[in-house]
Amino acid sequence: MKTHRYQLRLKRARGFTLLEVMVALTVIAIGLGAVITEASRNISNATLLEAKTLAHWVATNKVVEMQVANAWPSAGEESDDVEMAGRDWYWTMIVIDTPDERIKRMDVEVRTDSGSERPVVKVIAYLGRPI
Repeated sequence: MKTHRYQLRLKRARGFTLLEVMVALTVIAIGLGAVITEASRNISNATLLEAKTLAHWVATNKVVEMQVANAWPSAGEESDDVEMAGRDWYWTMIVIDTPDERIKRMDVEVRTDSGSERPVVKVIAYLGRPI
């Protein structure tokens, strides 16, 4: 009698079929793949944003240096490197004459590599003649 009840319980107690387990694992794998892809995209964006922020600081520092120097730069190009946040940055400043002789245009480009063609950031500023 006891054996019969035990066998009935075994027949009623069913687990998942192999197909159900495979479908569940597939759904989990797809979900985890999407999560990993988004996490790596966020890390990449954070790195790019950090580089652009630091490069912008380098460029604006150069503009401020020129504004407080009380020197009137001649038109032309100047390049140098500077360290900021433990990294080397390469800037190029192009001074351009404007139709108003009291104002000069400054284009400051900042790169992470001296041989790079494309700058990380470019800042355009105008410099007034010192009094």
